[in-house]
Amino acid sequence: MVIIPRLYWLSALRNSIKAIASLVLITLSGNAVAHEMTPTYPTFTESFMVGISVTTLNIFNKRADVSYYEIGVFTDEWEPVPFVSQYTVIPMKYLDTVAFDVYVSNLSLGSVEYICSISQIKAGATVSSKICSRIK
Repeated sequence: MVIIPRLYWLSALRNSIKAIASLVLITLSGNAVAHEMTPTYPTFTESFMVGISVTTLNIFNKRADVSYYEIGVFTDEWEPVPFVSQYTVIPMKYLDTVAFDVYVSNLSLGSVEYICSISQIKAGATVSSKICSRIK
């Protein structure tokens, strides 16, 4: 009869440790959040200029140590693709959201695979983040 309560106690202790460990991991993972760029799968549409397509993206800055994000357009082999945008480097304050358009020539459009934002870290910061949206 003594064995059953002891096993129950060990099982409850094990479940409590798992719950605490999960809570710690969830809490710590929130600090590792970089920035957000949406939509995840943007699509290009014809712009007002002949032979040029456009898509609109949004960046949300979750990092207090980052004030600038660089924009890049790449092929599936990570080769840069020529593009035009209001910003090549976007200045952003902490917790700001910025919408921007990316214009690509229809001749280059077939090779576009990714649009990426790369954090430009301040002196003393240790982690740079890169977020990419994949073209549908």
